[in-house]
Amino acid sequence: MTNETSTGGFWNRWRIAGWGFAASLLILPAVAMNFTAEVNWTVSDFLIMGMMIGCVGLGIELVVRATRNNSYRGGAAVALLTGFLVTWANGAVGIIGNEGNPANLMFFGVIALAVTGSFLVRFKAPGMARTMASAALGQFAVPLIAIAIWSPPFTVDLVRTLLFNSIFAGFWLVSAWLFREAPESGEPYINVN
Repeated sequence: MTNETSTGGFWNRWRIAGWGFAASLLILPAVAMNFTAEVNWTVSDFLIMGMMIGCVGLGIELVVRATRNNSYRGGAAVALLTGFLVTWANGAVGIIGNEGNPANLMFFGVIALAVTGSFLVRFKAPGMARTMASAALGQFAVPLIAIAIWSPPFTVDLVRTLLFNSIFAGFWLVSAWLFREAPESGEPYINVN
């Protein structure tokens, strides 16, 4: 058995585990709906969540194929998962107040900043580190801007908002740190084979 075959088998197990986990995230609400009325997903809920999970999975697949540098891979995975979690939390319960609060729309600007910045820096590790650090600053700034705009009638559980928001900002910073640790030689490449 060659080294290439054993490495391919290793990555195939990781891929199966990753996509299996992704599928289980969609199966869980379907099972929960049989046991409680608290979970009530529609077909569109399953389709939207399936697309979101699929985009994250495909993004991770692309990064794994594009570079062998684990720091770069980790930075990209953390960024993709953070974008997913911010979108999911925002749509499900809302980060500021409830999901209907218009202030929550500003969080999509943070994700747009991360995506646009990634393209502008052409996915180069130093630029990705700066982009993810900017996303962390944007993430942290959103509730402060919301309070400034909607206060005093703005009602929100400030402690919960700042806690969740700080956690998400921390994830963006972890991604920035991982990209910073990635040498430029580990940047993505297009494999034509």
